[in-house]
Amino acid sequence: MLAFICTLTAGWENASAQTTPLAQPTASPQPTASPQTAANRNESERSDRLTGGHIEFAEFDPNQPDIRLTLNVPSFRLTLWQNGKEVKSYFVGVGMKEHPIYIGDREANELIWNPAWIPPSSDWVLEMKGVSPGEVIKASDPRNPLGKMKIPLGDRYLIHQAAKTTDLGNLVSHGCVRMLRPELYDLAEKIVAARSAPVSAKRIAAAKRNSRTLVVHLDEPVPVDINYDTLVVEEGVLHVYPDVYDRGTNRPAKLRAELQAANVDVTNLNEKTIKQILSKATRHKQFVVETHSIVEGRALEDGRVLPLIPRKQKEATRQSSHKN
Repeated sequence: MLAFICTLTAGWENASAQTTPLAQPTASPQPTASPQTAANRNESERSDRLTGGHIEFAEFDPNQPDIRLTLNVPSFRLTLWQNGKEVKSYFVGVGMKEHPIYIGDREANELIWNPAWIPPSSDWVLEMKGVSPGEVIKASDPRNPLGKMKIPLGDRYLIHQAAKTTDLGNLVSHGCVRMLRPELYDLAEKIVAARSAPVSAKRIAAAKRNSRTLVVHLDEPVPVDINYDTLVVEEGVLHVYPDVYDRGTNRPAKLRAELQAANVDVTNLNEKTIKQILSKATRHKQFVVETHSIVEGRALEDGRVLPLIPRKQKEATRQSSHKN
């Protein structure tokens, strides 16, 4: 049951039920493009058009508050950036097609260990046995699907603990982001350290051991950019991700336009080859090819089909989750 539940009400943050649906805006001011800010909601933060063709990596530095999170839904990859450089990436699970995650700008204002769950008055909750909309389900209650931690993103949306390792790379929730507990702890503690949040390591350790709720408010919100980009040219490599929400993004005209916008010569790329490239991105696979191979007319010969979640990553996360 846990694999199919995600809280969707703002009432979780204030322990009161709220079931009014959020209307997703049709038009809103777009931020200026930068290495970690998409020019629109369909532009990956890793795109060469935004990074200039190079992503800088850095070790995490405590007490450096310039941090932000980005998530490209089709790649199932959540990234923590600090001072404009990538610190760490995590693979996640996201909302189902019927309950897709919000695409756009969000904010994280607090971190909550051992959160309560207030089921919303939604059809999927009404179909559940032993759960009533509006009741407060404590962290220690086995009916609570949030796990040991949640990071509210405003309105109905959260980052919270995954039910199992197979949540990663899958559409599993009712609109939220799911992370394995060790990685969620790691992310939260990095946010605490970067922002010098008013909580001690001792209190965090205690919250991990017990079921008492611990809420840490952030003086300044952490920006969270959620985008939907299936065609990404990253550091001279084309990544074709599956169109997991069936939004019609993997079309020949869109791929040709993406390559041309990245200054890739598509003279040797005919319509038949483009369709074959797009067909290779399936539900759990991506197609990857260096742009120079496209220019040379060797996209299919040199390209590779790779799992969205690398096998080594799957094994590492499985072992880590067993230890925690």
